[in-house]
Amino acid sequence: MPAARIEAVEKRGPSADRALPAVLLTLTMVTGVVDAASFLGLGHIFTANMTGNIVFLGFAVAGAPGLSFARSGIALAAFAAGAVLGGRMEARMRAGRRHLWASSAFALEAALLLAAALVAAGWGTDLTDRGTVLYAVIVLTGLGMGIRNATVRKLGVADLNTTVLTLGIAGLAGDSFLAGGANPGWSRRAGSVAIMFAGAALGAWLLRASLAWALGIAGFISGACALAVALSRTAGGPDQR
Repeated sequence: MPAARIEAVEKRGPSADRALPAVLLTLTMVTGVVDAASFLGLGHIFTANMTGNIVFLGFAVAGAPGLSFARSGIALAAFAAGAVLGGRMEARMRAGRRHLWASSAFALEAALLLAAALVAAGWGTDLTDRGTVLYAVIVLTGLGMGIRNATVRKLGVADLNTTVLTLGIAGLAGDSFLAGGANPGWSRRAGSVAIMFAGAALGAWLLRASLAWALGIAGFISGACALAVALSRTAGGPDQR
């Protein structure tokens, strides 16, 4: 990290980022909800977890039944486009206060998830055979998740990337006392695993009603996270980044 950025972080003090870990853990739960909705309702794809989606693409190329190269490919393309947009938002707003682009990005994610819920409304729990509706929901959710992941990456909070748990689980085990370590950051790592599990269970449960319910709840939670970041920064005083 450049010296100027370290100095800026130190000037903010501990209160400026007080809400961020809780917000990122909550967004990890949203990931679980979205992945449950996309895997169970959009034809065995992921629109938040691109590691799994890349694997599904490989399976589809090999002709595995029940998988679609088109669905997985569009999800990947939408996610990448969202990440580009998230990166451009940060680049254009980096001279201002950090909470502005972070809360704006999370609010845009919320808007896209709510738009996906509106598109899915009335179509039940499985959109696999719904053509245009299916691909519209894939694109909207993929864009939202891409924006969020690019933003979280720029925030750079340790052990809280909101999407990928593999490194966190490896860290829990590899840094544990069983491995001769002190397990720094174990609470965030364990919390991420537990809350994504809870989000996936919540998403699957909401899907019993409809896909729109699952995506709508995810969108409202993301919107609440955006508001929490904005309010926390306001209460925490000036923020140089």
